[in-house]
Amino acid sequence: MDTLQDFELYHKIKYDRHKPSLEVLYDRYERVLYSFIYKMTGNRELAEEVLQEVFIKLWRGIGEYHTDKGKFSSWLFMMSRNTAIDLLRKHRNETALEDEHIEYLADHQEDVSKEVEWNEEKQNIREAVSTLSKEQQTIIEDVYFKGMTQKSIAEKLGIPIGTVKGRVRLSLKHLRSKLSLGGKEEEA
Repeated sequence: MDTLQDFELYHKIKYDRHKPSLEVLYDRYERVLYSFIYKMTGNRELAEEVLQEVFIKLWRGIGEYHTDKGKFSSWLFMMSRNTAIDLLRKHRNETALEDEHIEYLADHQEDVSKEVEWNEEKQNIREAVSTLSKEQQTIIEDVYFKGMTQKSIAEKLGIPIGTVKGRVRLSLKHLRSKLSLGGKEEEA
């Protein structure tokens, strides 16, 4: 069940009312959605309420996801954002939130989309880098994240600079392949 793609789980929920699929999606997204919603609302109770409402909507089939519209996670984040705005409006009298705050959130939908996409991309890159050997991971981190020169890496590791260059080249080729195939290895 954990190996199923998000959209496959979504379809099992929507068409088969498959409760374990909802549980898997909840486990995958609960923390990151809660953080996202809490960042929007600044209120723990409201963030919990929004999170619960999002998964109730998923279970009831409210809103529809289509694979041609983008990633499932982007759709789920947008549903969370819209649900948060709806609940903020509903609770504004109780919590004394100003309309300007709600309008600010509504006006920054594109920023939210970009942040969601960037977070997904960072996760994809982290996963791709984790498939490299430990030595390749160290070299990539030294070059691209710590800004070390290939010469200083060669000195640090005690290997020829040509070896460092070759390993960087092979690592980048592997990463390009992983990222362009969505994390799937090429069939030989």
